[in-house]
Amino acid sequence: MAHPPFLPLVFSFLLLFSVASSESRYKLGQPIMLYVNKVGPYHNPQETYHYYQLPVCSPGNIRHKSLTLGEVLDGDRMAESMYEIRFRENVNKKVLCEMQLSPEQVERLRQAIEELYYFEFVVDDLPLRGFVGYMEESGFLPHSHKIGLWTHLDFNLEWNGERIIYANVSVRNVKPTSLDDVRGTLSVTHTYSVRWSETASERRGDRRGGRGGDDGFFPHTLEIHWLSIINSMVLVFLLVGFVVVILMRVLKNDLARYNLDEEASSSSSGDDFDHGDNGWKVIHTDVFRFPPCRSLLCAVLGVGSQFLALGTGIIVMALLGMFNVHRHGAINSAAILLYALTCCISGYVSSNFYRQISGERWVWNILLTTSLFSAPFFLTWSVVNSVHWANGSTQALPATTILLLLTVWLLVGFPLTVIGGIFGKNRAGPFDAPCRTKNIAREIPPQPWYKSTLVHMTIGGFLPFSAISVELYYIFATVWGREQYTLYGILFFVFAILLSVGACISIALTYFQLSGEDYRWWWRSVLSAGSTGLFIFLYSVFYYSRRSNMSGIVQTVEFFGYSLLTGYVFFLMLGTVSFFASLKFIRYIYVNLKMD
Repeated sequence: MAHPPFLPLVFSFLLLFSVASSESRYKLGQPIMLYVNKVGPYHNPQETYHYYQLPVCSPGNIRHKSLTLGEVLDGDRMAESMYEIRFRENVNKKVLCEMQLSPEQVERLRQAIEELYYFEFVVDDLPLRGFVGYMEESGFLPHSHKIGLWTHLDFNLEWNGERIIYANVSVRNVKPTSLDDVRGTLSVTHTYSVRWSETASERRGDRRGGRGGDDGFFPHTLEIHWLSIINSMVLVFLLVGFVVVILMRVLKNDLARYNLDEEASSSSSGDDFDHGDNGWKVIHTDVFRFPPCRSLLCAVLGVGSQFLALGTGIIVMALLGMFNVHRHGAINSAAILLYALTCCISGYVSSNFYRQISGERWVWNILLTTSLFSAPFFLTWSVVNSVHWANGSTQALPATTILLLLTVWLLVGFPLTVIGGIFGKNRAGPFDAPCRTKNIAREIPPQPWYKSTLVHMTIGGFLPFSAISVELYYIFATVWGREQYTLYGILFFVFAILLSVGACISIALTYFQLSGEDYRWWWRSVLSAGSTGLFIFLYSVFYYSRRSNMSGIVQTVEFFGYSLLTGYVFFLMLGTVSFFASLKFIRYIYVNLKMD
C-alpha cells in the first residue's frame, strides 16, 4: 500500500522534535565537547552573532555542530571550541591561547563590551552564559569610564553518577584585562579553569536540589502572579453574569412580549419595545442575509479555527512536560509541526461554512484560506530575515532551512488545506436558518454613535485585553526578554479566560446591535472581539518604549514585525470565537421566536 508523499516528512519532523531528551552518560576522564554558540547585546535577545565573529581564541579549522530545526530557528550556530574538558577532572588555570590584538580588534571588543555583549556556550545541551567584558561608569566630576576584557573563565560543573546535572561559567575573583588607553598591539593570554563537584540532585539544570535560579545569568523562572489571575476571574464572572442576565431576563421578556398576539401587544404600555413591532424581532427576515465578501469571511473563520487548535495544542504539550527549558527551539519545532498538521482544520472549516452560505467559488476560497496567514507571514519574515542577513546576525535563516520550511508547506500544509477543504465542501449541509430571508433588504434606521462599529470594536477589544493585560507582560518578558516561562497551567487558564470573555462580550454587543434593527452583524461580530489584536499590538509599542531596553535596527524590525503578526493572529482567533458565539446566540433567539 502506497503511503502519501508527505508522511515521511511528517515522521522526520517528529524525529526532529523528539530528539529531546537523550541524555549523555560519561565515564571518568572521558572528553566532553564544549560548543561556542553566539554573542549579542544583553537587552536585544533576538540580535545574535556567531561567537567567532569576535576576536577570540578560535581553532584553525572551525567545525560546526549539526543542529535541529528548532535550534536553527532560535539563532543557534554551535561550533567546536578549544576548551578541553574531561569528566570529573579538574583543571587549574590552563592556557587556551595567546593573542596579539590589533587596534581594530581592540576597538571591536570595546564596542561589544559597551553594548553589554554576552556569550553563550553549550556543554551536554546545558547553556553557559557570561559577559564578554567588564564596564564601569562612576562619578560625575571627575567622570571615569573603565572597560576590561575577561580573559579567564571558571567553568563549574556538577555531576551525579554518570551524568552532568548543572553547569555554569563565572569570573569571580578574576581581574579583567584593561582595554583603556591601548595605543598599539595588545597582548592577551586566555586561560580557563574547570571545577567538578558532586550533587545529590538528579534533575538537570538544578543546582544542589533546585537552587539553580539563585545565581543564574538570566532570571530562572517567573512566580505565580495572583493579581493577574484574580483580575481575570472577576472580569469573567462579571461578563458571564451580564450575558446570563441578558439571556435569562431581557430575552425572556422580549420573547414573551414578541410572542403575544397583536391585540395583547397593542394594549401593553411601557418602553419603546412595547409600541408595535420594533427591536430585533422586525429584522427576522434580514438577520440571516448572507454578508458581502463571504469567501474572505470564511477564510478568516478557517484560519482562526486553525490557530485556536494550534495554540491549545502548544499549551497542552507544555502542560504534559514535552518542552525542556534547556532544550533550544523545542517550541519552535512544535509550532511548525502543528501548524502544518492543523492546516486541514482551516481548509475544512472555511470550505464547509462557505458552502453552507451558498458560496460557489470553492477553489478560490481554498486558495484564499491557505494564503490568508502564510502570505503576511512570508512578507514579514522576508523583511526581518533580510535585515538580519544584512547585519550578519545568526537569526538569518540559512538557505537549506528556508528550503526545508518551504517544502513542509508545499508537501504538508498546502495539501492538507486542500484535503480539508474537499472534505468540508462535501460534508456541508444547508445553512438551515430559523427565518426566511426576503429578497429586498430592509432599510436600517440611523444608529446612535455608541452603536457604531468603532465603539463596538473599542469595547469588544478592550475588555478581553484587560483580562490578560497583566499576564501579557510576563509573556512579553519571556518572548522578548530573559525570563523563562514555566507557568503553563496559568497560561492555559488565562487563554480560556480570553476566549470566554471574547465570546461573552460578542454576544452582548450583537444583542445591542440587533435591538437597534441593524442586521449587519456578520462582519461586526468578527471585528468586535477581533480588535483585541489591535490592543495587543498597541501594548507591544508601550512595552518596547517603556518596559524594555531594546534598541537598534535589527531588534526593532524583529520586534515590531512579529508583534504585528501576533496581533493579526489574535484578531483571527478571537474574531472566529466571537463570530461563532454570535451565530449560536442569534440562532437561539430566533428559534424561540414565534413567527406570523
